[in-house]
Amino acid sequence: MANRKLIAGVDSSTQSCKVVIRDGVTGELVREGRATHPDGTEVNPAHWVSALDTAIAAAGGLGDVEAISIGGQQHGMVALDSDGKVIRDALLWNDTRSADAATALNKELGGDAETAKQVGSVLVASFTATKLRWLADSEKDNAAKVAGVALPHDWLSWQIQHAKGEALDFEKLFSDRSEASGTGYFDPTTSQYRRDILAKVLRTDREIHLPKIISPAQFGGTTPSGIHIAPGAGDNAAAALGIQAQAGDVVVSLGTSGTAFAVSETPTHDASGQVAGFADATGRFLPLVCTLNAARILDAATRILGKTHDEVGALALSAKPGANGLSLLPYFEGERTPNRPHATGVFGGMNLNNSNAADIARAMVEGMLCGLVDAVDALERLGVNVKRIILIGGAAKNPAVSQIAAALFGRDVLVPPAGEYVANGAARQAAWALLGGDSAPIWDLGKIEKVSATATPDVVERYRTLRDRTENWS
Repeated sequence: MANRKLIAGVDSSTQSCKVVIRDGVTGELVREGRATHPDGTEVNPAHWVSALDTAIAAAGGLGDVEAISIGGQQHGMVALDSDGKVIRDALLWNDTRSADAATALNKELGGDAETAKQVGSVLVASFTATKLRWLADSEKDNAAKVAGVALPHDWLSWQIQHAKGEALDFEKLFSDRSEASGTGYFDPTTSQYRRDILAKVLRTDREIHLPKIISPAQFGGTTPSGIHIAPGAGDNAAAALGIQAQAGDVVVSLGTSGTAFAVSETPTHDASGQVAGFADATGRFLPLVCTLNAARILDAATRILGKTHDEVGALALSAKPGANGLSLLPYFEGERTPNRPHATGVFGGMNLNNSNAADIARAMVEGMLCGLVDAVDALERLGVNVKRIILIGGAAKNPAVSQIAAALFGRDVLVPPAGEYVANGAARQAAWALLGGDSAPIWDLGKIEKVSATATPDVVERYRTLRDRTENWS
C-alpha cells in the first residue's frame, strides 16, 4: 500500500467543487471531499479557489498525491488584466445576456454554416466568445483592460502553480483541446486558436494571452509543493474519460445542464447549431448537445409539490406514461438547444383530470428527458452510431429517471454506479500522465444496471408538438 501512486481529480462545477483521491493504477477511491460554490450566473473566481482549498482539506490534503488534474464547467469567461488579475466576475456558461452577441457573431463569421465550419459549432450565448463580445460592447472600460482570457478549469490549474501572493506568470497558463473547443475562437479540427476571430470578438488588435494547449497525457506544470498538474478538461470531456466511453457510446448526463455526447474519431460541423463540435480529452472529438435545464427541473418539482426528490420520483412512477396528456416544456432558464435564451417553461394540455401531484411529477420528469431524446436524435442525424446510452449525473440516481428515460429513448439505458464522473475522469487523466502509455488506464466501474421499459414515442411526439407551437414565445 505504501508504494501506491495516488492521484487527485477535481470537478469544479457550477454548483460545487469535488475532489477525489484515487490509486492511479487500480482507480480505487482512497478519500474525497467537496465544497459548495455560490449560486448565480456570474461569480468571483476567488470563490472557486476557496472551494478547492476546502474540498482538498476535506479530502485529507494532497501530501501523498503525485499528480492532479482539474475538470471544470465549460465556457465561463475569466477576463484578466496585464497583471493576471481578474477584471470582473466571471460570466458562466448559463449566463444568457450574450444571446444577441452570439447572433451578431454568427452573421459576422459568414452565417451559421460557415461558423460551424470554422470553429466546430454555431455560437450560442454559452460560448466564451459571445461573452467577450458582450464585454466589448457593454463594458468598454473593462474590455480595454483585457490582456488574457482563461476558462474556469485552466484558470484554477494556473492558480495552483503559484504560491499565495506570488506574481502570476502568463507563461504558466495552459489548457487542453476539450476546453479550448468551447470558446468559439478555436478550431478543434486543426487544434489551433483562431486569433483572427478573437480579435473580431473583442474589437481589438491587441495580443491577448491564451492558455497554451498541451497534449492529453502531458503535464503542464507543478504546484509549489511539486505535485504534477495534468491538462485538465471541460466537464463533459472529463465525464467521458471517467465513464470510459468508447466509440458507439452516447453519454446522457443530467447535472445542472443536460448533455448528450459521443466519442467520435471524426469532427462534426452542424450548421443547425444543435450539435456542438467539441474536442474530447483523448485527442479525438466529442460531438455534444446541451440543454440548460436538467436536474434543477427535479429541484423545481420538489418545491412545486412540496416533496423530496425520492417522493417526486415515486409520484412520477405512479402516474401513467404521458401524464394523462400533460406535457412540460422545461425552459425554466431559457434554453440553449433549441436556441431560445429568453424562453420560459410551459405546461401544455393541463386540465382538471391531470392537475394532480402524480401527473405533474411525471410531466416534469418526462419534459426534462424529452430534450435529451431530441439531443440523441440530433447526434444520430450527424452520423453518430449510437450503440449504447449511458445515463449519469445527479438526477440519474433517481430510479424514476432511468425507468422513464428507457421508455422515452425507446431502448435500454445503462446506469453505472453513482459517482463523481467528472472528478473521476480528471483523476484518470492525471493517472495517464503519471503512468504513461498510449491510453488512460482502465478502471473497474462497478456493476452497471441495465434498465428496460416499453417505448412511449407518443409522449415524445406530444412534447415536440408543444416545443414547435411555442417557438416564438418568450
